[in-house]
Amino acid sequence: MPLKTGDTAPDFTLPDQQGRPVSLDTLLEKGPLVLFFYPKDDTPGCTRQACSFRDNYAALLQHGVEVAGVSRDTETDHASFIGKHDLPYTLLSDTDGAIHKKYGVLGLFGMLSRRITYMIDREKKIVLRHVDNFRMDSHVGAVLQALDK
Repeated sequence: MPLKTGDTAPDFTLPDQQGRPVSLDTLLEKGPLVLFFYPKDDTPGCTRQACSFRDNYAALLQHGVEVAGVSRDTETDHASFIGKHDLPYTLLSDTDGAIHKKYGVLGLFGMLSRRITYMIDREKKIVLRHVDNFRMDSHVGAVLQALDK
């Protein structure tokens, strides 16, 4: 079951695209975090979702919000995906799916990730949860709409 608004975001430390360990605390140092979970690097839907965050990254930064994506892909896959699509934010590798389980994003038979975006405040509270497996651009739209309120 996905986390809900008001829940405390579970702590984690995962490798980024360069294999460096990155924790939730580190990501929250500068302010709130948009943490989006997606199924697979370099697939059409995931590329569209990742690029929509890229295309709106400056606006998110203006609101003081950082962005990070999480999938079960390897660090090497993430590095390639970032390079191919010029993604300006961190991608985290959860190859064993442990963080997917904690955040409630595992889908069908626990194999693929559902497309879920969380906005987490500096106190680790979930302030937005957006679930949409079909409208890839809706994730960044939901975040921007919440920030404009």
